[in-house]
Amino acid sequence: MFTKYLLKLAALILISSCYSSFGQKLSKTENKILKTIETNNAEAINFLEKVVNINSGTMNHDGVKKVGMEFDHAYANMGFNTAWYDMSQVNRSGHLFAENEGKEGKKLLLIGHLDTVFEADSPFQEFKMLNDSMAQAPGGNDMKGGDIIILYALKALKDNGLLKNNQIIVALTGDEESTGKPLEISRSHLIDAAKRSDIALCFETSTGFNYATVARRGSSDWKVEVEGKRAHSSGIFNENIGAGAIFEMSRILNSFYNEVRGEDYLTFNPGVILGGTTVNYDETHNAGTAFGKRNVVAQTAVVEGGLRFISEEQKQTARNKMKAIVANSLPKTSAKITFTDSYPAMEATDGNYRLLKTLNQVSLDLNQGGVQAYDPGKRGAADTSFVAEYVDCLDGLGTMGSGAHTPQETVNLKTIEALTKRTAILIYRLINE
Repeated sequence: MFTKYLLKLAALILISSCYSSFGQKLSKTENKILKTIETNNAEAINFLEKVVNINSGTMNHDGVKKVGMEFDHAYANMGFNTAWYDMSQVNRSGHLFAENEGKEGKKLLLIGHLDTVFEADSPFQEFKMLNDSMAQAPGGNDMKGGDIIILYALKALKDNGLLKNNQIIVALTGDEESTGKPLEISRSHLIDAAKRSDIALCFETSTGFNYATVARRGSSDWKVEVEGKRAHSSGIFNENIGAGAIFEMSRILNSFYNEVRGEDYLTFNPGVILGGTTVNYDETHNAGTAFGKRNVVAQTAVVEGGLRFISEEQKQTARNKMKAIVANSLPKTSAKITFTDSYPAMEATDGNYRLLKTLNQVSLDLNQGGVQAYDPGKRGAADTSFVAEYVDCLDGLGTMGSGAHTPQETVNLKTIEALTKRTAILIYRLINE
């Protein structure tokens, strides 16, 4: 499976490098689109500053909705039908959907998110110019800048009368950084939109002009809980007391490392561990306490971690190996492992590569250089993964910057116009295929 993926990746790189810079000429209509984007660029950057300065950490429900309403107003003014889907039932703010109705050409789903990692009580710096091209903008790169690219690419098409009978759905989720559970509720509207679409484009942070994402690893949580026999430590290892919970947990983690590790794109990380006589762990806040003594055999231990995978097959194989290891307990101990799905894998498909080929040609026609498939091992999970089962997908089409998820996060403002142009021409060609 992985050899096949790597061969596809190598072939795509070769194809991209062979394209000449003399691609098909931009049409008269496409040049009009570009001029409209140039005219609107200052407005786009002002809009970005406005929404960056609204704190919208995932659990800051009011802030997320406030950002959503700014985009709601913008899309409604363009003639899109907008809807806010409240997600209080999964302890999240909600999602904004905007739809341009139509029956002609390819049906597109454009995906972004409104929330950031900066909660209401976290350090937060407002939008600030650092030089003539870079702005400090927490959440501006991941991913309010991508939301701006979607909006102003569509605005250019709309202003030129090019979306009269084309279905385009914009989905801006409010909990991408920390999805509401159960997923059957928090991602139901996104999946429903995908089932009515042909293509999904996601505007998560870009890895540069020369790369786009055709595959992303999925994400899953796992938890191991161990019970041992509490007793005086002088009797540890005998047939009545056994090994204790901490030794059993150590065996499990070491076996994971030695027996599950090694496959391409498969990683698993134990993020927090507690063990002792008693343990109190708060999953909501990822924090806890443990009590134990050096002369008492540990009675309990718990560890929580994450699993990343390139396909559902790889995920299930890894889970089966982990289950087998957990079941083989040391004397007088017992252990169980549970898994919680978070993001499915976005697998590299032929349809995704066809989209990449189209994007590559658009980029060449704009003299922005060829575009290759980005290594999925270097990307995290994203909302595109939830729709990859239903539509062809392309991701990583958002803004460029640095320091994502930190108060020092920056966005390169000089790339916004170029990336908006690329997006608008890509959408125009896709809906007219």
